Amino acid sequence: MLFKRHILDAIEKGEVTLAFRRWTRPTVKPGGTLRTAIGVLAIEAVDVVDLGKIGPAEARQAGYASREELLAELASRKEGKVYRIRLRLEGADPRIALRKKRRLTKAEREAIEARLARMDKASRHGPWTRTYLALIGRHPGTRAAELAARAGRETQAFKAEVRRLKELGLTESLETGYRLSPLGQAFLLVFDRDLS
Repeated sequence: MLFKRHILDAIEKGEVTLAFRRWTRPTVKPGGTLRTAIGVLAIEAVDVVDLGKIGPAEARQAGYASREELLAELASRKEGKVYRIRLRLEGADPRIALRKKRRLTKAEREAIEARLARMDKASRHGPWTRTYLALIGRHPGTRAAELAARAGRETQAFKAEVRRLKELGLTESLETGYRLSPLGQAFLLVFDRDLS
């Protein structure tokens, strides 16, 4: 579930508390959360709604200037039911604090190593995690397609795997490409030192 930046800003200010989507099946559920650029959103309710029952006030709560503007956007997708999602900003994305860590305890390093080892073991194309970290470390801000080619991977598969590194707090997305987070730099520094 994606949001335009101006909608995220309005959610952060508490001005937007609803979203409407046409889905063949919901991508969020009540009680769940959704990570976004502004932090973690709490999903409070997800209900099927009749288009005729969406009023101007609800359209404004979803960040639209009018009911007609909302309906026009929903009409751009023909399949599925219309869902009303009630949401709010729950708090900061915990990965942000994690990414900022510059020092690792032995236990933290070992936990990361264990996670990376499991990811490598489960991979159908062999170990990749340290290769990707080193590649991103050597080429920050480089387009994903170029990094994928250097790694011998298809771009979309490469991006999906880099997202898994981001989940661990090891990388950060940039406007173009990626970079190692301070945590990723600290991990690679210790890992490289252990290898030498």
